[in-house]
Amino acid sequence: MQADLNVILPEILLSVYAIAALLGAVYTGKDRFAPLLVWITAALMVLLAIWIGMGGAGTRTAFGGMINDDGFARFAKVVILLSAAAVLTLGQDYMERRGILRFEYPILIALSVVGMMVMVSAGDLMALYMGLELQSLALYVVASLRRDNLKSTEAGLKYFVLGALSSGLLLFGASLVYGFAGTTLFSGIIASAGGQTPLGLLIGLVLVISGLAFKISAVPFHMWTPDVYEGAPTPITAFFATAPKVAALGLFARVVHDAFGGVVSDWQQVLAALSLLSMFLGAIAAIGQTDIKRLMAYSSIAHMGYALMGLAAGTAFGVQAMLVYAAIYVTMNVGTFAFILSMERDGKPVTDIRSLNLYSKAEPGRALAMLILLFSLAGVPPLLGFFGKLYVLRAAYEAGLAWLAVAGVVASVIGAFYYLRIVYYMYFGEEGSTLETGRSLVQWAFLMGSAAVMVFGIINMFGVETMAQAAAASLVR
Repeated sequence: MQADLNVILPEILLSVYAIAALLGAVYTGKDRFAPLLVWITAALMVLLAIWIGMGGAGTRTAFGGMINDDGFARFAKVVILLSAAAVLTLGQDYMERRGILRFEYPILIALSVVGMMVMVSAGDLMALYMGLELQSLALYVVASLRRDNLKSTEAGLKYFVLGALSSGLLLFGASLVYGFAGTTLFSGIIASAGGQTPLGLLIGLVLVISGLAFKISAVPFHMWTPDVYEGAPTPITAFFATAPKVAALGLFARVVHDAFGGVVSDWQQVLAALSLLSMFLGAIAAIGQTDIKRLMAYSSIAHMGYALMGLAAGTAFGVQAMLVYAAIYVTMNVGTFAFILSMERDGKPVTDIRSLNLYSKAEPGRALAMLILLFSLAGVPPLLGFFGKLYVLRAAYEAGLAWLAVAGVVASVIGAFYYLRIVYYMYFGEEGSTLETGRSLVQWAFLMGSAAVMVFGIINMFGVETMAQAAAASLVR
């Protein structure tokens, strides 16, 4: 029992902290200490990320195989914890100035992160669902945190109703898998499949994939994304666009390789279709958007399509490509949302991309950093975003999915239009009232830091490539 608890010690510490912080906030001044709570939560997440990252090699299991602690789980947890900490500190000033920084916010984020950490470590259908629901229930609340705003409450309700539908699909699929495999353990499921999948097990797999596809907003389970991104407060939108995506991709990879690794051909077609649809819908639907948060929603749908392309390869290199892509994607999004958070006029947030007309004249440094991030999101060489796409395209091509790689290039060219349109507004737009200069030093630091990573990361990716390779090798054996 002690050995089992040691495996999940980071999750236990974060859970105990969240409960203690909740009790402390309730019995003291509640929202008075919310800013301090944000920084303490972020600091704890960074410390846990360092601890997990330096925790050594090898694979450990807990609770009879329900929880895995391997290189793959550790890589995903580090990215999740660091991105959650970054978004917490990034949005603190924005939420405090608008009077929506409540003590529940960092606590709910911490609890959702615990759920994400369980998700990427899951070795059993029960652990999978427990982690998924813990993450989702916390996110339903934070999506509608601005209770006096109609769009925010609408965002929370839409996410909750559609999330319940996806959970139902996933549970039904899990019950079918259990019925045909006779076990909920991934190791037992892969042994029972034995290279041939009964029809019932295949239907169960497709339903589980459908439930997971909702969490990463892959087409056709993407319908909640634009409304929730637009309606939720911007710092929460930034959180939706980062850590939960990494957790869902990690869980996706865990399910298809740990539980169904022996029948790659059965799920490869499904993932390839999800990837293709997501890339093209994200690229085309974003063209008509004028609200930058909705545009980023469709951008995230397209980027999840590229990440799924790596996973669809069904190889260790494909998983490595997906992990590298996810890490780069999160870094780009943190910087982009740091810029979006600084967009305001007369003290009010602005999200219309046309408000960026000739922004480069007033803020040349910020405009240049945003240009680098947008070019990286579009996959323009030689920035880091280009190498992320190159990785997944190569993985698909080497796995015999050349048609998917070609489709990915076409979708990337189409999608470049809406990123370049923002650059056009910033540098060549019409004269008009300019935006105010952002006052937050933290936002400026994250914007400049992310842009610098996109430029200098091409040298050795700061070691992410090597770590992703080791993580993929621990999952795909």
